[in-house]
Amino acid sequence: MAAPDALAPAAASAHAEAAVPLATGRSLWRRLLGHKLFVTGIILFGIVLAMALFADLLATAAPEKMNVRARFRTPEWQFLLGTDNYGRDIWSRLTHGARLSLSIGFAVVLATGVAGTLIGLLAGYFKRLDGPLMRFMDALMAFPAILLAIAIASALGPSAINAVLALSAVYTPRTARIVRSTVLVVREMDYVQAAVASGARHGWIIWRHILPNSLAPLIVQLTFIFAYAVLAESILSFLGVGPPPPTPSWGNMIAEGQAYLREAPLIALFPGLAIALTAMGLNLLGDGLRDVLDPRLRVQHG
Repeated sequence: MAAPDALAPAAASAHAEAAVPLATGRSLWRRLLGHKLFVTGIILFGIVLAMALFADLLATAAPEKMNVRARFRTPEWQFLLGTDNYGRDIWSRLTHGARLSLSIGFAVVLATGVAGTLIGLLAGYFKRLDGPLMRFMDALMAFPAILLAIAIASALGPSAINAVLALSAVYTPRTARIVRSTVLVVREMDYVQAAVASGARHGWIIWRHILPNSLAPLIVQLTFIFAYAVLAESILSFLGVGPPPPTPSWGNMIAEGQAYLREAPLIALFPGLAIALTAMGLNLLGDGLRDVLDPRLRVQHG
């Protein structure tokens, strides 16, 4: 599993179409709210986000509370989604699992965004750094993303923090590649060359001109990485190298439920549906953002 890299050439093409200004403020929100994919993605992701934010209020029992007398209960008023093999309330574990999965996804996006943006800016702006930095990024990208994440997480040990570190290491090169491809185009723009000729400091040029014009493809890329991080975290937990049991994690729930697919399929079904809902919402959201923020696409559709 690899994060989408097709945005790299698109990013450069987007800035090449510099004649089309990027919508901002009310105009941007009007475009976004008028985009069906974006609105659908917001609704789907909003449902999962609400589950995570209000998990303590929505949960009908402690997520780790066991009740051997209530094992394998079907959905009822007391247990909205039934119970698992330990008699734990599936709904409560699902809501708290949403909190953990989204927290890990957000942490990966934050770490990847900061590290990938920094590397991409340095590689794209300073030609001397481009070679060594991008060769290292390419070396990391040579490995299948999920296999590299599993290897790193296995070496570090099972925990939520180590899962964040493993996934951040995997997706940072992809973010750096997107940012670099944009910077290579922006640095050749007339206003940047004028700033260089006037003796402006490199740091000021990067902060004032380069970074702002690299945000659109970066935001879109990070949205997709969020979806991939949630899915990858579930895979790590399923394989036993993510947050360890009895931590309520969607991956842990699926791993525990696979042994009882015949007698209690709901144990694995509900977290699987939650993962699918989250990934679908974020991907639709990302598609909507890409259509609105990418000037190249607006030119084609206009």
